[in-house]
Amino acid sequence: MTIYKQTNVLAATLLLASYSGVAVSAEGVDMDDKAKTVEHSSDVFRSGPVYPEQNYSYEAQLKIYGDKSENENPRALLELGNPIYGVGMINESSYWLGKKNPVNHEFAIYGDWRTAAAYNDNDVESEQRLATTLNLELDWRLTGTERIHAKLTPLEERNRFTRIVRNDDDETKDEEEFESDFRFDSLFFEGDLGYLVTGATGEYQSWDLPFAFGLMPLFFQNGIWVDDAFTGLAVTIPAQNSKALNISNYDVTFFAGFDDVNALNGVVDKDDTAVFGTTAFLEANQGYWEIGYGFVDDQSNQDVHDYHNVTVAFTKRYFGWLSNSIRVIGNFGQDEEANDSATGAVLLLENSLITELPSTLVPYFNFFVGVDNPQSLARGAGAGGILKNTGIVFEGDALTGFQSLNANANDVYGGAIGVSYLFDLSQQLVVEVGASIRQDSDATDTINQGNQYGVGVRYQRNLSRAWLARFDVTGATLENDQDSTQDRNIVSAKIELKRKF
Repeated sequence: MTIYKQTNVLAATLLLASYSGVAVSAEGVDMDDKAKTVEHSSDVFRSGPVYPEQNYSYEAQLKIYGDKSENENPRALLELGNPIYGVGMINESSYWLGKKNPVNHEFAIYGDWRTAAAYNDNDVESEQRLATTLNLELDWRLTGTERIHAKLTPLEERNRFTRIVRNDDDETKDEEEFESDFRFDSLFFEGDLGYLVTGATGEYQSWDLPFAFGLMPLFFQNGIWVDDAFTGLAVTIPAQNSKALNISNYDVTFFAGFDDVNALNGVVDKDDTAVFGTTAFLEANQGYWEIGYGFVDDQSNQDVHDYHNVTVAFTKRYFGWLSNSIRVIGNFGQDEEANDSATGAVLLLENSLITELPSTLVPYFNFFVGVDNPQSLARGAGAGGILKNTGIVFEGDALTGFQSLNANANDVYGGAIGVSYLFDLSQQLVVEVGASIRQDSDATDTINQGNQYGVGVRYQRNLSRAWLARFDVTGATLENDQDSTQDRNIVSAKIELKRKF
């Protein structure tokens, strides 16, 4: 669907006129003082293709470009109406949302299927695990801006996956579980009020106002600040600029969650937690700013865990060889009775080098410093900890129980140093070392019993346009983690197949 604003109408009219040889006057059309019509000769243009007695031919159009063919892309599991990747004419639109917001029903089910086998040894016991999960995205697109979207994970129940587990040390811990859950992980409506008003009034609007409501996923700052799906609403003021502040482009989003909010590391039930906040993305200072504020409201009988959460991040390239992000997340204002469940701050430094192979060879070095008990504003149960993006040794994997260094930032500092090589863009190798160091060996609120050190390797490659294979192995030493007196060594290895559709 193409919608022309008033300024586009003139451009389209002039373009069509140039092909037909008809002179067009700008009289009666609002034009910028800097714009003007230009005299031209129609002799320099050839006439467009004409099919007087034939329908549109997709094959004939390919011949114009030397019989080139499209790439074979994975198809959606189900496509009704206009397909996601389609050729030729589209279905005729209906206009129940107005002539200028035509409706063209398109329904698709797409997603991925993950199956993985893993070996986990935590120095106390070891296990082999085979697990699988299916992620289904259901998308009913009404117009170019309005849709209803839902997500189902039918082979898992609240982050417990269909699995077979064999415990090498205790057969009573063996498991064979088929998990199923057809409750929606997300179900929301998304649209743009500007285009809805355009359709209702028949007049194009000069503003856009995207919005969403329902059980919706929000993902801010690469999932570090917010990575959760909760019931609420969000509204965005998009594509703004400020000459006075030298901001070339910025968006501002306001959001609120009233149910299913995962905050405070589960100290308060998610049904008794609400969140309200705003976040902005700005292009300024030759870089990219991300700022946000949120308030977590404890609505339980305790009502003592309310707190404020703020974040600032700045990303920029320096000297032509360094890409850097500086990110700070801070929590404050919580009642003393909450025992500092969300008090403190974390500083995250993300760096990568720009090499002679900038798209394929990427050395990186990421660091962090956490004070007290810093928290993301909201994190889902399977989203990992606040340090998840620091490196692969902090990732873990809920599907296979894959182990990692502690991804919380409670009174620790450390980082990850590694290199990622993408070969010919069909395969990737990542090698990394990382550490999480206690700031004070006598601290009692640090989750780590001692310092943690790890090494990780990842290799993945495309088997086809639809199939992906990945192999991960991590080894780590957790000091004083066994009975708080002995070091504990962990080893995890897994191989995973993913089918995209």
